[in-house]
Amino acid sequence: MDIDARGPRFGAAVTTVVLAAVLITGNVWLLAWQTLAFALGAAGGVGRSPYGWLFRTVVRPRIGPPTEFESPQPPRFAQAVGLVFAGLGLVGYGLGPEWLGLAATGAALAAAFLNATFGYCLGCELYLLVRRVAVRAE
Repeated sequence: MDIDARGPRFGAAVTTVVLAAVLITGNVWLLAWQTLAFALGAAGGVGRSPYGWLFRTVVRPRIGPPTEFESPQPPRFAQAVGLVFAGLGLVGYGLGPEWLGLAATGAALAAAFLNATFGYCLGCELYLLVRRVAVRAE
């Protein structure tokens, strides 16, 4: 079942704000929250993430029904990629080196910003690349 294409972009906008706040404040708990949000999105799909729930219950009723849909698999894979980077960020901030936390969080922020601002999902593109390579390998 396809999903409203605006949902993942909304989630990316919220993620951009959260990760920017992490980089500004160095707040590990805020990064832990974002890591949990990525984990829920990767495990259950973007609709099961906290930002997906917020979009579905608060935003979508106010902006009307969707006009564009997309497959749920690429955004779900993107959530898993975000989870890896947020996890690396937690390791860096929590155990060191701090540069790892900054770099991993910055990379996740850059990807979220691209999706939120331009609708370009790096994790989704990576998903498609992995699928093409897997098909060729068969």
